[in-house]
Amino acid sequence: MLRTIDLRGQAAGPDDLLAAVPRAAAARDEALATAAAIVSDVAARGDVALREQAARFDGVEGHEIRVPREYLIEALASLDAAVRAALEEAIDRVRRASAAQVPAPVVTEIAPGARVEQHWRPVRRVGVYVPGGKAVYPSSVVMNVVPAQVAGVTEVALASPPQREHGGRVHPVILAAAELLGIHEVYAMGGAGAIGAYAHGVPGIDLARVDVISGPGNNFVALAKRVVAGMVGTDSEAGATEILIVADDSADPDLVAADLVSQAEHDEQAAAVLVTPSERLANDVADAVARRAGTTRHADRVAVALAGPQSAIVLVDDLSAATAFSNAYAPEHLEIHVADPRPDDFVNAGAVFVGPWTPVSLGDYLAGSNHVLPTGGQARYASGLSASTFLRPQQVITYDRDALAQVADAIVTLSTAEALPAHGEAVTARFDA
Repeated sequence: MLRTIDLRGQAAGPDDLLAAVPRAAAARDEALATAAAIVSDVAARGDVALREQAARFDGVEGHEIRVPREYLIEALASLDAAVRAALEEAIDRVRRASAAQVPAPVVTEIAPGARVEQHWRPVRRVGVYVPGGKAVYPSSVVMNVVPAQVAGVTEVALASPPQREHGGRVHPVILAAAELLGIHEVYAMGGAGAIGAYAHGVPGIDLARVDVISGPGNNFVALAKRVVAGMVGTDSEAGATEILIVADDSADPDLVAADLVSQAEHDEQAAAVLVTPSERLANDVADAVARRAGTTRHADRVAVALAGPQSAIVLVDDLSAATAFSNAYAPEHLEIHVADPRPDDFVNAGAVFVGPWTPVSLGDYLAGSNHVLPTGGQARYASGLSASTFLRPQQVITYDRDALAQVADAIVTLSTAEALPAHGEAVTARFDA
């Protein structure tokens, strides 16, 4: 089921390591063109396009795109008590962890009378996207909405696909989570069309354009964000999920297998990768994966994901080579199952889960960390969703007369060197009198 790639004895660079376990680039390339067409259609035809897309992709017609408030109240009232308690615990944990991500204002005294203040300003309006295809994700409501609220965002809208099984409504657990968080602007729209609606606005349903779009989704959602980037702010392109596990002989093969399967159940394009110097562990994990994959609820989906080129067991010479592989791959989720874990060595990962008692599933729900993370190698340069996603650094500069006088000559010198004399004159004009 999981193929084994033996890289032992090879002097492989980062590009060679990436080539060994390729990501599904072709699917993303095709999705980009489709996503661009869908976004353009929504920009041109608004809610008419959204209704046609709902009929085509979700099998839903005649539904309320803007969700009436009573649907949210009804959904929360009928929410299972245990699910509500779990969501409330997740909200509390994510809120506490997100609060630590808001930088305090800083004032720097450059010189007497010369001050630069650093402030972090929240954006005004955010559009959150919550997937609704192969699974239901109330946890994504929490992971997106809470950091925005902690950052100080005053308007948060939420979109999720209409569900044919629920009469064209958004899934009731999603609605309940939104109501629990005080989010009342909710739209039954999905995929790239929802991203286009957020970016352009849709007057027909009173949807005003947003400043930032956040939330996970399939390749079409991820690539639609690329299409609208520059028009609005976006978080990372969170596409198909990935888990990479670095493990040695001390690891429990059944736990490693359980974690690989747990992420493979998300989607047929999910990537599940084990990197280890232990041939014994590799063989034991392969056997354990085969046993677990055949009995899990979504066995068919898991089998496709594990058999794909994006999933593998990779044998390397030692843990140093395993670390190099992980940093080249830059996984969304990294688990470290080794006797002497050194998480600081793993610089490229969306989130790092250390030890056998810290599975990715913990981060998906109740760790307090955020589960919206960069995929496709973006962890080399992008971070996961946090309060900072919704904040903009702003500098406030205040100089008095004496402080400006101290640097006036230097400003004139530099403006002359750049052939922009009026810049210098704007300074000397203040002292001419």
